[in-house]
Amino acid sequence: MNTPRKTVEDPCKKVAPDVETVIIGAGFSGMCMAIKLQEAGKTDFTILEKAGDIGGTWRDNTYPGCACDVPSHLYSFSFEGNPEWSRMYSGQQEIWAYQKRVADKYDLRKYCRFNEGIESASFDEETLLWKVKTLKGNEIACRNLVSGVGALCLPAYPDLKGIENFKGAAFHSAEWNHDVDLTGKKVAVIGTGASAIQFVPEIQPKVAHLTLFQRTAPWVLPKDDRPIRNWEKRLYKYVPFARRLFRGFIWARMELGTWFFVNSPDQVKKGEALGRKYLRKAVKDPELRKKLTPTYQLGCKRVLLSNNYYEALAAPNAGVETSGVAEVREHSIVTNGGEEIEVDAIIYGTGFKATDPFAEISIRGRGGRDLNEVWTELGGAEAYYGITTAGFPNFYMLLGPNTGLGSNSIILMIEAQAHYTMQALGLMEKDRLAALELKPEVQAKFNSDLQQEIGHTVWATGCNSWYISESGKNTTIWPGLTMSYRQQTRDLDPADYIGTPMAAPVMQAAAD
Repeated sequence: MNTPRKTVEDPCKKVAPDVETVIIGAGFSGMCMAIKLQEAGKTDFTILEKAGDIGGTWRDNTYPGCACDVPSHLYSFSFEGNPEWSRMYSGQQEIWAYQKRVADKYDLRKYCRFNEGIESASFDEETLLWKVKTLKGNEIACRNLVSGVGALCLPAYPDLKGIENFKGAAFHSAEWNHDVDLTGKKVAVIGTGASAIQFVPEIQPKVAHLTLFQRTAPWVLPKDDRPIRNWEKRLYKYVPFARRLFRGFIWARMELGTWFFVNSPDQVKKGEALGRKYLRKAVKDPELRKKLTPTYQLGCKRVLLSNNYYEALAAPNAGVETSGVAEVREHSIVTNGGEEIEVDAIIYGTGFKATDPFAEISIRGRGGRDLNEVWTELGGAEAYYGITTAGFPNFYMLLGPNTGLGSNSIILMIEAQAHYTMQALGLMEKDRLAALELKPEVQAKFNSDLQQEIGHTVWATGCNSWYISESGKNTTIWPGLTMSYRQQTRDLDPADYIGTPMAAPVMQAAAD
């Protein structure tokens, strides 16, 4: 007589996820991932967004003069061209408006849980699901976790002695306090990052005095900005090929700039000559010009673009302080040189924690290992093409480690990463996999080669930049062309990964 048998479900089949995919963040990265999922017919996803609307950095940064330093027709999705850009380099409001139009077109808001940031995510090795906990205390189980957390999301603050005693207004450019009227005030600006380059010329005419505290003089080149003419807009609207051709021209020009940084020291020197010529033209005072002259190789830090930054600092009501901050008092700043400067407000232009994007989120993979701790042991963040990392199955990052650019549009990288992630999800579906995990040896070799390649570029010439982690490891820059990155991520190689199948039910003999 045959013994009766019963069906025992595999754990990953027994526990169904609440949602197949969770996307963290509704900026350009999260939006792109959501659209690509939609296009593939995969609509079982949720976007967790800490703020009340889409937009990411372009929603949050509202400081005066906020604009992009990549031309508008390239700083936009390739599949959603905008013939109506008003300027060659668009401002924050126009970029955010573009994002909102795209969100409306693809009805992205219905997938969003606004004002619900992520606190933690842990990979459950029994169910092979990610358990996501939000800042509201809600828990979500998902098969795939996609990070759209950008590198420019956590403001970096300097450690200033006595800042707690300061009686005036103090805020970061990324958290601009529009309730503070700077008219007629004595204002101190700490830092010379990309944001400071933009807001300093905007506030200088209205303040009583502006003191810029500069640690390192940045390279500043003229910005080829101008309004886009009406006939150009009509051309781009009615002849889309012309817009795509113009976009291609901008891309090729910026790719060439990257190639110069990597392969042509002579061309870099020509860029430095252009920067010095602009500085001589804008700043006549030799002492001020000396303070504003960079002492490192062009490209080692982010190259800044402006047509009015130098002019603002050369104004009678502005000054540049290079000795550093010794102490902050109730109504003043004392420099390392002993001078006490009276100030009514302090504005930080000190950038972001670009090398530590998950500082406020706990991501735990196999064995309960925290991603931040793993990266600390490695000397800084690393991943495979910035997208996947060993020990963290079904976890994908857009704008992850070493995918930032010294020149060109980050949107190109986002689209390539979303494409690669879709291939991973497609492979899981085709092969009926419950989990897909990068092999450790693949990650190790990739990053060893990557760091070796960076070591031969301008980004390893010794300057102290935000591209570098505390251990001295460049965790930010992709040391090549966007074309190369897109080619290398075009086809996912299944041999790079370990797949865990959705096992068929196992038949066991039933107990008597």
